[in-house]
Amino acid sequence: MKTITLLLSLFTITTLMGQDHLTEPLPYHEIPEAPANYMAGSMLARTVDGLGYRYYWATKDLTEKDLNYKPSADARTTLETMQHLYGLSEMIVNGPQGIANVRPVDYSKMGYEELRSKTLLNFKKTSDLYTGKMAVEVEKMTIKFSANGKESEFPLWNMINGPISDAIYHTGQVVSFRRSSGNPMHSGVNVFIGKTKE
Repeated sequence: MKTITLLLSLFTITTLMGQDHLTEPLPYHEIPEAPANYMAGSMLARTVDGLGYRYYWATKDLTEKDLNYKPSADARTTLETMQHLYGLSEMIVNGPQGIANVRPVDYSKMGYEELRSKTLLNFKKTSDLYTGKMAVEVEKMTIKFSANGKESEFPLWNMINGPISDAIYHTGQVVSFRRSSGNPMHSGVNVFIGKTKE
């Protein structure tokens, strides 16, 4: 009986510990304070912070109707766009860590809350990894891919005009889609200041 009680206690503690992240606020309710300098890494971090803020508010409080909305038969739904954005966030966070992006990947089983949370956390981690890095450190960073046993590598420039710019573009689509489905983004969002009037 003591063994069963001990096992149940351990299970409960482990479960509660695993849920800590569910109660922590997600990053990018507002844009963090600007870095103290204009170092190369900090410039990249600030770009990702701007993306994170836009994404936070673009995806906040989406309804089932919003998630299923698509502008045409051939277009992605809002949820499918969020799945694509999560994939981009994985590429973005892998770059400064030197981790190869394995392709193909299927994100279709991920739901709204998980996608939103993990995407925002990827953006925050990316910003933290870039902040304070000097140009000589940034120059060594690349974007790597691994697909069907083939490896490829590109300079960090491709990260900027590729996944980061693409994520900003698709976040704008989510804003447009939710407006079209009758649930416009919070009107107090100010992307210039990086704060929201609530």
